[in-house]
Amino acid sequence: MPTFIYKIKTKAGEQTGEVDAESQDEAMLIFRRQKVQVLSIKKKSRELSFGGGGPTEKDVVVFTRQFATMIEAGLPLVQCLGILAAQAENKSFAKSIADIKSRVEKGDTFADALRKHPKIFDNLYTNMIEAGEIGGILDAILKRLAAYMEKAMALKGKVKSAMVYPTAIVSIAVIVIIFLMIFVIPTFATMFEGAGAALPLPTQIVMSASAYTKKYIVFFIPLVVVAIFLFKRFYATEKGKLVVDTFMLKVPVFGPLIQKVSVAKFTRTMGTLLASGVPIIQGLDITARTAGNKVVEGAVLSIIEEIKQGKTIAEPLEKKKVFPIMVVQMIGVGEAAGALDSMLNKIADFYDEEVDTAVEALTSLLEPALMAFLGVTVGFIVVAMYLPIFKLATLASGE
Repeated sequence: MPTFIYKIKTKAGEQTGEVDAESQDEAMLIFRRQKVQVLSIKKKSRELSFGGGGPTEKDVVVFTRQFATMIEAGLPLVQCLGILAAQAENKSFAKSIADIKSRVEKGDTFADALRKHPKIFDNLYTNMIEAGEIGGILDAILKRLAAYMEKAMALKGKVKSAMVYPTAIVSIAVIVIIFLMIFVIPTFATMFEGAGAALPLPTQIVMSASAYTKKYIVFFIPLVVVAIFLFKRFYATEKGKLVVDTFMLKVPVFGPLIQKVSVAKFTRTMGTLLASGVPIIQGLDITARTAGNKVVEGAVLSIIEEIKQGKTIAEPLEKKKVFPIMVVQMIGVGEAAGALDSMLNKIADFYDEEVDTAVEALTSLLEPALMAFLGVTVGFIVVAMYLPIFKLATLASGE
């Protein structure tokens, strides 16, 4: 995300600083919301950096957890920020915390100071902090935030772990097959040409594949790189994300897992926001934009207008058919009982377990399938190469 250098005029006088935003218009919008006059704002030129990057999710979780402990112990907000800035191992993060501390000292609210660093603290984080400041329960909100982020990280870790094994097996299979085609098969081909005998069909197939691989591998690798680049460009667009996310939800085996992850994330995020005192409309907007799935985002955003007209969440959500009917009905029960936040967190806990089960099932299904694929492919190549040898041996013994 680009960084912009700004100069603004406030009641305290002129101020300069830096703000992270997607565009100059978005940077301007940040100041308009604060009702301050912008004197100038321009994009900061990129500088070469040889020291680590920005903070990781774990860094932010640790920061939040430690902050909650110090606030609960009665330490002043500014002092907490000073301590955390001094002990942060990531230099970039330490600089950001120091900037937040400076802004708070100048009179900004903690939430507004955090909003100046959107790459680190997203809308969900800042809105919960704002609710905590207004309600005087900042320590409780920070604890809730830390717990939410830890569970979100665990959920993401489960999905990544489900993909590591199949990706590794497929990668190894491709490397082994390419190695055989380029370096091993040509040796056999030279030997068979010298023998002058007719080759079995499997051997001809493998040798033809080897010749094509050796001839076109130089073009194939750049083609793959270009294809990946074009896919990333396409997925970076709104339409691209919608097309890919819609397709992924329909893919056998993976689709149900993605749906379970989406349900767990939606209910956990929404439940945490409501429990923190964030208004329901604002909570839905934040939850939609942090869903990580364009289909879910579209469904949630589309029901906001209906909720403004007095409808419940469950009623329009059921029509979208994005979430399982059980989830929608449980949301309806939570709304009727006046305990929606509690019900959403229960659904999230249930679907966290469902994701665990789905990941185990996916691993147990893919493991034998991938091993069989690797065994059959390599086995076919080996057999195809030995068939002419057996044939030549038979002819030699017959003579």
